[in-house]
Amino acid sequence: MAQKIKMIGIGDEGKRSLLPLYEKWIDESDVLVGGERQLSFFSDYQGEKVVIKGGLRSLVDQLTQETRQVVVLSSGDPLFYGIGSYLSTKMDLEIYPYLSSVQLAFARMQERWQDAYFTSVHGRSMKGLAQRIDGRSKVALLTDKENSPQKIADYLLSFGMTEYRAFVAENLGGENERCGWYELKEMAKTEFSPLNIVILKKVSSGPEWTFGIDDHEFHQRKPEKGLLTKKEIRTLSLSALRLKKDSTVWDIGTCTGSVAIEAAKLAREGAVYAIEKNSHDIENGYKNMAKFRADITLIHGKAPDHLDQFPDPDAVFIGGTAGGMEAILDVCCSRLKKGGRIIFNAVTIENLTEAMERFQAKGFETEMTLAQISRSKPILNLTRFDALNPIFIITAERRKGE
Repeated sequence: MAQKIKMIGIGDEGKRSLLPLYEKWIDESDVLVGGERQLSFFSDYQGEKVVIKGGLRSLVDQLTQETRQVVVLSSGDPLFYGIGSYLSTKMDLEIYPYLSSVQLAFARMQERWQDAYFTSVHGRSMKGLAQRIDGRSKVALLTDKENSPQKIADYLLSFGMTEYRAFVAENLGGENERCGWYELKEMAKTEFSPLNIVILKKVSSGPEWTFGIDDHEFHQRKPEKGLLTKKEIRTLSLSALRLKKDSTVWDIGTCTGSVAIEAAKLAREGAVYAIEKNSHDIENGYKNMAKFRADITLIHGKAPDHLDQFPDPDAVFIGGTAGGMEAILDVCCSRLKKGGRIIFNAVTIENLTEAMERFQAKGFETEMTLAQISRSKPILNLTRFDALNPIFIITAERRKGE
């Protein structure tokens, strides 16, 4: 019968971070598992050492077959962005955490941390970080060698997030520990140890954007009344998409990016992928991304080309097809996740009819809203109404069982 595996958190100071009981368990074990840095603290260990490298699947296979006494070492708290989160779902563990690096960093900073937002760019892309953290008063970031404090500073500056100061805590608990405050421009020019935590603190007011951003706020191509989905139509369409905080969204024919940007703010833990064929609109789209702090994936091209580069969506907004509607809807309908929605905005009766036929042929249930919006406009000392173009908003969902 296999022994129950003990997982023990350890600090950067090595054995000095362990309780005597934990040291006893390690000394009495037959197999000691951990990263190279953790294992280096136990040069006199008599049993077998197993170095964790790459994926954890092979390690799980090995440990589930192991009949000897095993101890797994993990940095800090194994359940805080650590290997314990994965291994505990695959096997029965006894977990004994040490202080997490984030907990130590806030202690050095001498500030409470229950109100902080936690996220990680350790071993993952920074894509989407801007909308995840925008407006938050305190953000703790786990970093790595690639996503260093310098790179984080450059990234934040590209979105104008200068209302933040950074506290960087390096080599926490070790002999080379260093902690300090930095302005972002200063952090971008400073070299740091690969082992660090970055905490961002909001020290001044930043821009705030509520749902339904006014049209004039967007960089857009003019004349032609500004080529973007108008605020009233945009809010109706986004509402119909029923986005969740972690939704994956496609915006086809994004133009200046108004729908994609507002979608990114609603699905700030998810991801937004947009495609646009016009180079002038792409340029404005990037300007709007920086202004509104929405780090979406924006592709210059004509759908359905490039859609194979996007992950399967929870929601799709189609603001224009520029021809090729059949091919676009084929891809969107086939790739849409279960329970997802497609919102199609049509200006002409012909596009409305074709879209309805395509959706029904694909087994989708549809609803239509005809939005006829008029805005007030001053005329001398009086007020009149100026009509926007009528828009057909089509909502498509897959029939149950299809």
